[in-house]
Amino acid sequence: MLDARDPDRKPVISALRQEMLQRGLDAFILPRYDAHQAEYVAPHDERLAHVTGFTGSAGMAIVTPQTVALFVDGRYVVQAGNQCADPMFSHHHLYDEPPENWLVSAAQQGWKIGFDAMHLPPVWYDRFADALTRTDAQLVAVQENPVDAVWLDQPKSPQGLIEPFPLQFSGKTTVDKIADLVAEMQRHDVEVFAETQPDNIAWLLNVRGSDVAFNPVPQSFLLVERSGRAHWFVSDQKLNADVTDHLPEDVTVHPPETFLHSLADYVEPGQGVLFDPDFSPTALRMVLEKEGANPVPAGSPLTAAKAQKNSIECEGLRACHVEDGVAWIEFCAWLATEVPARASEQGWVTEHEAEEKILSCRRARPGFLGESFNTISAAGGNAAMCHYATEPGNAVPILPDGTYLLDSGGQYDTGTTDATRSFSFGITRPEGFDQAYTAVFKAFHALATLRFPLGTQGHHIDAICRRPLWDLGLDYDHGTGHGIGHRLSVHEHPQRIGKLYKPVDLVPGMILSIEPGYYDAARFGIRIENLFEIIEADDGFFEFSNMTWIPIQTDMLLIEHLTRAEIDWINSYHANVLECVGSRLAPEAYDWTSRACAPIPR
Repeated sequence: MLDARDPDRKPVISALRQEMLQRGLDAFILPRYDAHQAEYVAPHDERLAHVTGFTGSAGMAIVTPQTVALFVDGRYVVQAGNQCADPMFSHHHLYDEPPENWLVSAAQQGWKIGFDAMHLPPVWYDRFADALTRTDAQLVAVQENPVDAVWLDQPKSPQGLIEPFPLQFSGKTTVDKIADLVAEMQRHDVEVFAETQPDNIAWLLNVRGSDVAFNPVPQSFLLVERSGRAHWFVSDQKLNADVTDHLPEDVTVHPPETFLHSLADYVEPGQGVLFDPDFSPTALRMVLEKEGANPVPAGSPLTAAKAQKNSIECEGLRACHVEDGVAWIEFCAWLATEVPARASEQGWVTEHEAEEKILSCRRARPGFLGESFNTISAAGGNAAMCHYATEPGNAVPILPDGTYLLDSGGQYDTGTTDATRSFSFGITRPEGFDQAYTAVFKAFHALATLRFPLGTQGHHIDAICRRPLWDLGLDYDHGTGHGIGHRLSVHEHPQRIGKLYKPVDLVPGMILSIEPGYYDAARFGIRIENLFEIIEADDGFFEFSNMTWIPIQTDMLLIEHLTRAEIDWINSYHANVLECVGSRLAPEAYDWTSRACAPIPR
C-alpha cells in the first residue's frame, strides 16, 4: 500500500499521467472534495493525499505532464512545503494565486482539462470555465475518476451505522423541519430541493452516523418535493429498524447510486430546483440543464436553519462545554506538573503523549463520544503550523523551557466543542513571545466583549479583533471565527468571522469561535480560542456569551500593556471558570485551577 506520508509520490503521479494520456487528457483538476464537498472525507476519498502526499483538510492540485501545481491556504503553507518538497511540485496560495489563473497561463493550445463533476462544485467549475474562455482549452467531465483507476488498494466506501438523534437533544421534529423547508421552497418558487451536505441531511432527519472520522453524520443525498415528500439516498447497510421506525412516513429510502438518475426522473422541463452552488456537485447542475429544468442556485435553507440553534440545542451545547472544561482543566493540571517534573531526555512529555492525555481526560466525562477533529498538539516551532499533526513515531518533546499549543475538541451526546490554549512552563520564552501572546489576548478580548447591531456580518468585525496585532505589525493567515455544529461538524457554515466577504448576518442562536493567533515560523505559534453563543441584550444589540470554561495562562501576559477593562474581564472570566466547573474537579486539579485563576492585581 502506498502511504500518503511517503515523500516519493513519483510512482502514483506517473501512473496518473499515463491514465490521463490514455483518456486524451492534458491536465486534471484534483480538489480535495468528495461527492459532498466536505471538509473531512473518508479514506476512500483521500485522492489528493494519495496523489500528492498532502494531508491537509483543504487544497487542490492540477496535474499536467510537466508539473503538479499544489494550491493551499495560509493554514497549510508550511505543511504542504514539508509534505510535497519534491521539485515536481509547484506551490501556490489558494487565494493569492488562484488555480484558474495558473491554469490559464499553463494551458497550451487545444488542451483537454479533465475534472470529476461529482467532486467539483459549480462555483469552482464556473471559475475555471470563465477563466479558460481566454484560451482554446476545454473542460472535460470524466466518466470515472482517473485517480480511482490507478489507486489499486483504494479503501472501500464507508458503511457506518446510523442512529436516531432523539427529540430530547434535537428540540424539533423532522416533520416540523421539513414543513419549514417547504415554506422556503415556496418562497423560492421551486418544485424540488436537492441537498448533498451530510450534516444538513443528518440535522433535518434527526439522525447521526459514523462514515467519516470526527463527523457524526452519514454520507447521503436528499431530494425534497414541494409536497413535503422526501427521498433519502443512503445505503441500506447503514440502517436498522430503529432508524427506519424513526423516520416519518413521507421519507423514502433509495440506494445512493441512484441519486442523479432519480433527480432526472423527478424534475420536469421548466421546474425550479433549488441547490447550493458552493456545496453541491457540478454533476447535479448538469443533470438539471440536460433535463431542461430551471436550476435555482442559492444557499441551502438547511444550512441557515441549522446554524441558528434552538433553545434545546443551545442548552445541550452549554452542558457539554462544562464537561469539556473539566476535561481540559484536568489535562492542564497534569501538563503543568508533568512537563517540569520530567525534565530529562528520557522522561520528557511528548506531543503525542499530551494528545493521548487530553483524549483520556475526555473519555472520563459523561456523554463523551469521540474527538471533533484531529487534535493539534504542537511544541515549540511546530505550533507555527496552524494544523500541525503529531505522530506516535515523532515523539517531539514538550520542553520545560519551551512553549506549547493545544487545539482540541470533542463530540458529546448534546453538542460539539472546540478550544485552543497556549502554554509555557518556565520564565524563559522565545524573544517576542510574551509581546505577541499579549497582543493575541487583547485581540481575543476585543471581539469577545464586542456589542453589535442587527445586520452585522463577520467581515464587518474581523478587523476589530486583528487591531491589537496590526498595531505591532503582526497578523494571522486564517479566519477569526467559524460556526460549530450541534453534535455535527466542528466547522459549520454559513456564519464566519474573517477578512473574506461573507454576507451572512450574525444573529442570536449562532455559535461561533473567536480564535486570533500569531505564528512565527519554526519558532512558536500562539492561539487563544473559545466558543461563544450570540445573544440579544436588553437594548436590542447583540453580544457574545461565553461557552468555554478553561483558564487562560496569565504569566505570559505583559500586564503593563493591558487596560483596566482587559484585566477586569480576565479576572471575571477566571472567577466564572471556578464557579462553573470547580465543584466537578478532583482536588489536585482544583488546587491548580485556583492558582491559575488567581486575580491579576490592577
